[in-house]
Amino acid sequence: MQIPDPALVLLVGAAGSGKSTWAAEHYRPTEVVSSDALRALVGSGTADLDASNDAFEILDRVVTGRSRRGLTVVVDTLGLDAQRRAAWAALARSAGLPTVAVVFDTPAAVCRARNAARDRPVPASVLGTQLQRVRDVRTELEAEGWEVHVVGGEASEPSSLGSPASSSSTGSSAATTTPLPTMVKAAKTGAQPSPVLPSGAHGPRVMLQISRFPWGEHPLDWLRGIALAADEAGFAGLALMDHLIQIPQVGRAWDPIPEPWVTLGALAALPTDLLLGTLCTPATYRPAGIIAKAAATLDVLSGGRAFCGVGAGWWEREHSAFGVGFPSTTGRVDELDAAAETLRALWAPGTKAYNGERVSLPETTCYPRPVGSLPLIIGGGGEQRTLRIAATWGDACNVQGDLDVVRHKIDVLRRHCDEVGRPRDEVEVTVLDVAVVGSDRDDTWTRVERLRGRTKAAVYAARHHAGEVAAHRERHDRLFEAGVGTVFLALPDLAGARDVERVAALARR
Repeated sequence: MQIPDPALVLLVGAAGSGKSTWAAEHYRPTEVVSSDALRALVGSGTADLDASNDAFEILDRVVTGRSRRGLTVVVDTLGLDAQRRAAWAALARSAGLPTVAVVFDTPAAVCRARNAARDRPVPASVLGTQLQRVRDVRTELEAEGWEVHVVGGEASEPSSLGSPASSSSTGSSAATTTPLPTMVKAAKTGAQPSPVLPSGAHGPRVMLQISRFPWGEHPLDWLRGIALAADEAGFAGLALMDHLIQIPQVGRAWDPIPEPWVTLGALAALPTDLLLGTLCTPATYRPAGIIAKAAATLDVLSGGRAFCGVGAGWWEREHSAFGVGFPSTTGRVDELDAAAETLRALWAPGTKAYNGERVSLPETTCYPRPVGSLPLIIGGGGEQRTLRIAATWGDACNVQGDLDVVRHKIDVLRRHCDEVGRPRDEVEVTVLDVAVVGSDRDDTWTRVERLRGRTKAAVYAARHHAGEVAAHRERHDRLFEAGVGTVFLALPDLAGARDVERVAALARR
């Protein structure tokens, strides 16, 4: 079972069924609003029924506030009141949140034993009514439009339960299968990728894309630490972002952003097996022949481990600041098309003249030549031209987006391959994945709060697929199943080698 995230999650179960324990295992305390806990806050304790009206007034305000902000809220009550359910569901749906009911089908004997161990047990007749209502409520929930999940199975003996002073349930959850919150959407298995980056590689891979460089007073030591940690973790390669000024999506304008080909040359000297390249070099920055020369040199110095990502460029400020022309969108895509053709011509064998579709060269004398077939990645998902450029000249195209977007781009790329007469499996699809990865749910949301700036937390979390390693790994698997060959993982809070180590499980396939 998988529960959407964010969502309004309603826990439904009798006293002692394990709702609060389950919620504590899977959600942060700030995401759970409990009627029992609020009764203790505004009254004399969790069983102070005289405080119920005040407690539910606060509960409703919490549900309203979190729903309006698009944040997950877990409602820990009995969940048996249809009128309250309808009000909460209406709030969530008006905010665009899924409504999920988790029903706890805990054996009646376990609920009674847990209840009896409390300081102030629920009267036996009341608990009996609750147990009967739980059996009947599933049909009501489905009719009300809730997505229903059932948690149930063999439970622990009462002797193994926790302190009787706990709130609405005591001890371990009754669940043997517990759904975890996840932002991953289900996907059908698609065609398996045929990676061509680099030639001869097999199987899906994850590379680390570095876009921020908080290297302090020892730049080369910082870079060395990142590269060695990435190699040790099992990442297939490193890609460097290519900008003249740090972009606002990543950091401040005065943050360091090194020239990538010089930097990659330094990394090539390290004892690693990492593939090295850019993602992506704008075709507007340098003449295409100079890009070809830099990439070929890197390939030779690294023993055939270079790749070259090239894009059309998009940020006018950095062009103006460095005295580089910034053509129109059409003009930049024209330059990308010509650059891709030029790279192919200069990396080809021989020194003869070249006369092509957009490019004419009196000679193609470019030494050193690449060691092998130097992979060319075309960056961008423009469907009319960019993906066609990738189909014509590229070994891969790099796109961004969720699974549905990526699958659509793959379909468009394949149609272009058919039109230009190129086998579909000759052009790999890669994805740049800027992701917030936490060690647990609390750590994930701490990172979201630190990174989001003025963006709403729920929006930032969704945009960066905020979650733990397991959720990201599953999401990457979905991309690979859809036909993606390589994922470039970028961490918006990359600070040093330890951040690489904490996401190592995403590198190994």
